[in-house]
Amino acid sequence: MNKPVAPSLAVATSPAVLSGAGDRIELMQTFVRIVEAGNLSAAATQLRTTQPTVSRRLQTLERSLGVRLLQRSTHAMRLTEDGQRCYERAKDLLASWAAFESDLRGAGDAPQGMLRVVVPHAFGQDRLIQPLADYLGRYPQMRVEWLLHDDSVLQDFIAGGVDCAVQVGAVSDPALVAIKLAEVPRIVVAAPSVLTGATLPEQASDLAALPWLALRTFYQNEVVLQHRATGELQRLTISPRMSTDSLYALRSAALQGLGVAIGSAWVLADDLASGRLLHLAPQWQAAPLPVYLVYPYASFYPARLRCFVDIMRAAVPDVVGT
Repeated sequence: MNKPVAPSLAVATSPAVLSGAGDRIELMQTFVRIVEAGNLSAAATQLRTTQPTVSRRLQTLERSLGVRLLQRSTHAMRLTEDGQRCYERAKDLLASWAAFESDLRGAGDAPQGMLRVVVPHAFGQDRLIQPLADYLGRYPQMRVEWLLHDDSVLQDFIAGGVDCAVQVGAVSDPALVAIKLAEVPRIVVAAPSVLTGATLPEQASDLAALPWLALRTFYQNEVVLQHRATGELQRLTISPRMSTDSLYALRSAALQGLGVAIGSAWVLADDLASGRLLHLAPQWQAAPLPVYLVYPYASFYPARLRCFVDIMRAAVPDVVGT
């Protein structure tokens, strides 16, 4: 995975022919974003400008350097040999310039600009809004694009113009920095109607005969439960009546009495307190899910990302109940 583009720098809007150092930085930023976004249209969207402006900047950079950087056709775009060398050098130059700017301004300089964050639907709609509000309240010059996405691994940070992501579950990509924020307890629940008057199950084995619901991102045909005190493991084969990739849909189905579910304790707490759901086999639980903040390795990290990381590390353990 490529390293992320250096943060956007405030530069003046360029005339048709650009010659100043600031203008050249803007041209290099545009060129790098074109390459990593994959096309001019996507680059324009990420840069919040128009495709003709992006095209004009590319042409100006090519004229300034006296080389062709991209070969374009109706259906494809590829780097020339000179373009590949320019791309690698431009990334290094932009990172060096950003570090130089940050050093001159001082570590205490408040971040400004746009931060793009990918978060899971359930967390992103609920528990993480408070840390987001803290971030925007502390840094009023910042703007945030809050993108909801449940894939456990974000495939391409750069093409999406993403700064960082919150990921639930293990991180396997060696190209990513992974900061563990918390662990989410997971418990077994069901509506009272599922038990049809029977005694509340105490042992994991008592759950096997009940109807089940599956959260397919974490379990489908088998669940593994662990005893809190002894550490004993119990494996149960299940045949779910319903399978979903949404934690909220799983909760709603459980409330309707469709079956037993394993879900994050934080999203089920109010239903347990009200009696709408029952905590089954309370001494048994599924393995807690780790929550990570991930972003690509780079030689320089902008203040907007560093400050967001600090706030998330402090806030997330409380908002998920660990």
